[in-house]
Amino acid sequence: MNSSHPRSVSASWRKPFEETELRAWAAGLREQLGPHRPSLGLVFMTPGYFDQARDILEILRLHAQIPVLAGCSGASLIVNEDELEDQDALVLGLYSLPGAELRTTRFTQEDVEASAEPDSWPRHTGVSPAETNGWLAFADPFHMDAEAWLRGWNSTYAPKAILGGLASGNFSDQRTQVYLNGDVFEEGGVGVSFGGAIGIHGVISQGCTPIGETWTITDTDRHIIKTIANRPAYQVLVDTFQSLSNAEQAKVRGNLFVGLVINEYSEEFQRGDFLIRNLIGTDPASGSIAVGAYPRRGQTLQFQKRDANAATEDLGLLLDRAGQDLEGQPIYGACLCSCNGRGTKLFGSSSHDAAMIQKKLGPLGVSGFFCNGEIGPVGNRNFLHGYTASIALFVSRPTLPASP
Repeated sequence: MNSSHPRSVSASWRKPFEETELRAWAAGLREQLGPHRPSLGLVFMTPGYFDQARDILEILRLHAQIPVLAGCSGASLIVNEDELEDQDALVLGLYSLPGAELRTTRFTQEDVEASAEPDSWPRHTGVSPAETNGWLAFADPFHMDAEAWLRGWNSTYAPKAILGGLASGNFSDQRTQVYLNGDVFEEGGVGVSFGGAIGIHGVISQGCTPIGETWTITDTDRHIIKTIANRPAYQVLVDTFQSLSNAEQAKVRGNLFVGLVINEYSEEFQRGDFLIRNLIGTDPASGSIAVGAYPRRGQTLQFQKRDANAATEDLGLLLDRAGQDLEGQPIYGACLCSCNGRGTKLFGSSSHDAAMIQKKLGPLGVSGFFCNGEIGPVGNRNFLHGYTASIALFVSRPTLPASP
């Protein structure tokens, strides 16, 4: 940071709603930025604040002086180096982004169904592909086909990054909230386009580490892989498993996944090149395996394992790579969207992902939540993920690769 004042700050409110105290809290957070004016506010709330959400948004906008405010609900929230699992809280992050041109949009299932034309989404959002450096998006998972929405946005905006997550909240009621400025929605989604001098650098940690060799898929049928390297796919899987030590085999049982390369033009493949999908089943009789995707002939595959150690290794290496890619360039803050299956459930203790971001790239103002699905790029397209930490780093535009 070039100033004694940070470019990003984040804090949590963990008390019942009280208007006067919340006003002072929001104003105090704004004061921490000093002379830097907020460009963006990100807000996340647990269901305990649903009834007061509209009032809360207005208080935050006014007293923290936020020109653009977006976010959603979460069953658990993230603030700086802390992950607040199963606690009633609201989190506010303020970001001063020099030279940013931020534009917002709201979309619904009806918009998704009406978006068949190639120029439908630029007309709806008012943002052309040339005008955005990337998007941050939050959506309700229960009342919109998020996969169909993301396919449409990929067709329009890829390879620009789309990062964010699907809201969480009261699962039994299938109720979430999505926030944009002063409005509260219980369906659809919202997006913030980052333009001008600011872009988004994505770190997508899918929690896996590769095992065995990379292979070429040679025969498929929808989600069934029949042959790999002209051998029965099941046999390649068995050989990969048997090549591990006894200790590794014990760890891998029940934690095997498939990694599919999205961009085949690299000379060698590394973390971040693979889209991780479930290994749904195997058929020793036919020699086939079933995966949670539609792989294609000629696509590169590598089997993967997922456990706490693998997830720690993966996130650490990807954050190190981000630090190298952005060396010497300012990072103005971050948003962390983490799977509901991470946190204590995966690592046995809280604050794993948030603390590692601060250790590797901090100090940063970080805000976020635990998701029902994480959004982020692999290769030159954006996907919905599971068991993933999707990290949006707000950075100077020159650090981003030029579009082809």
